[in-house]
Amino acid sequence: MCVGIPRDGGGGRVYHARMRIARFLTRDGRVLSGRVVDEDTAEPIDGDVFGAHTIVPRRVNVARWLAPVVPPNIFAIGRNYAAHAKETGSQVPEAPLIFMKATTSVLDPGGEIVLPAPAPSEVDFEAELAIVIGRRTKDVSEAEALNCVFGYTCANDVSARDCQRNDKQWARAKGFDTFCPLGPWIVTRDELDAAACPIRSRLNGAVMQDSNTRDMIHGCAKLVSYVSHQFTLLPGTLILTGTPEGVGFARKPPVFLKPGDTIEVEIGGIGVLRNTVRAASA
Repeated sequence: MCVGIPRDGGGGRVYHARMRIARFLTRDGRVLSGRVVDEDTAEPIDGDVFGAHTIVPRRVNVARWLAPVVPPNIFAIGRNYAAHAKETGSQVPEAPLIFMKATTSVLDPGGEIVLPAPAPSEVDFEAELAIVIGRRTKDVSEAEALNCVFGYTCANDVSARDCQRNDKQWARAKGFDTFCPLGPWIVTRDELDAAACPIRSRLNGAVMQDSNTRDMIHGCAKLVSYVSHQFTLLPGTLILTGTPEGVGFARKPPVFLKPGDTIEVEIGGIGVLRNTVRAASA
């Protein structure tokens, strides 16, 4: 069931309108949300991004793009591409495999992924399509699930593989600060066929992952429905939909992130999420 947002925002454009939505820092230091006009400007939103709002027909200069959402929760799905499960030597789960990432792991586009001091040596990249929930959602059917989606963005499910291996669970490995880069913006659901998007990662310009969301085992509607039967999904909640094959630790020899690297996630129809890497401060 999706609740809480009328189709008519009182004359304003609401979340199902076709557009790119971003959060950004203005040159005078304000944090706003708005409709992306081009790489340097946006039209600000007045009201609730996930509810009734209007788009102010006034262009604002963008100083820096921010993570496009501040999520109340981040759910992520493991082993949702068969080729990725195979390259890691894992079985494909019958039902979606859910784990969580700390909300403090969110990182802006263009921000620096920090190799954490407790585990700097085996930090890996995972290109993922992220679903952004638009309505309070609980026990929704697959048929209705996509009506609860605000839109989609790029995510990098950064992972400390040694922690993942040694801890026997994934909270620390996936939850360090800066381990969830997002962006550069949200493409609203009517604008994107999320079931057929090219998805790639590039490390210092070299293609590492190259797949398509059509290869997901569980598609977006199934994931939203399934997760909503386990948890109440609040507006702004993220569901990271899994990564395709080509991750660093499965390569021979393994390839891990190191200071000075640039890692990019590109999803067709959304754009490029680009981040650099640095060591933790002394």
